[in-house]
Amino acid sequence: MYYTGENMSIAVSVRLADEIVNELDELAIALERSKTYIIRKAIESYLQEYADYLLALERLRDKDDGIISSDEMREQLGL
Repeated sequence: MYYTGENMSIAVSVRLADEIVNELDELAIALERSKTYIIRKAIESYLQEYADYLLALERLRDKDDGIISSDEMREQLGL
């Protein structure tokens, strides 16, 4: 289940290395955002990227999905 932007939220606790917390503190100050906001955005981004990765991996493993070279792609695009 991915975050949909709805108002429902659940608190989750995590332990982070001191170095990560220090970087997070610095980033929060620099961006004038809360640590919670930065963590939430980082998790949302990771989940989306991981979903994209899984889709790409599934397509790569699909024997019926044709693969073309970059030269063929350029030619098809007229580049």
